[in-house]
Amino acid sequence: MTDVIVQAAEVPSSRANQLAADIIAAIKGEIIETGRFTLPDFGAFVVRETPKRTALNPRTGEKVAVKAGATVKFKASPALKEAALAGLKKAKRKAAKG
Repeated sequence: MTDVIVQAAEVPSSRANQLAADIIAAIKGEIIETGRFTLPDFGAFVVRETPKRTALNPRTGEKVAVKAGATVKFKASPALKEAALAGLKKAKRKAAKG
């Protein structure tokens, strides 16, 4: 993200790093406040609750209680999905030629 800011705004990399950090802080703040952050034509970050559950320790096979919590999920916009599919098709055609 910093490289894009440097190229687009023609600012020093130290300033671009600060701008990127400020953007990420704003996104975090919005997620904390509303539980959601949307970027048009990109997608949405949404907070989802995770229920209390029992899991298995893979090393010992012992059952372990896992507390309820929350996680952030990303849901891609239709425009991003379409762009990703086009990129995948292009990569497959290029691989088939090579």
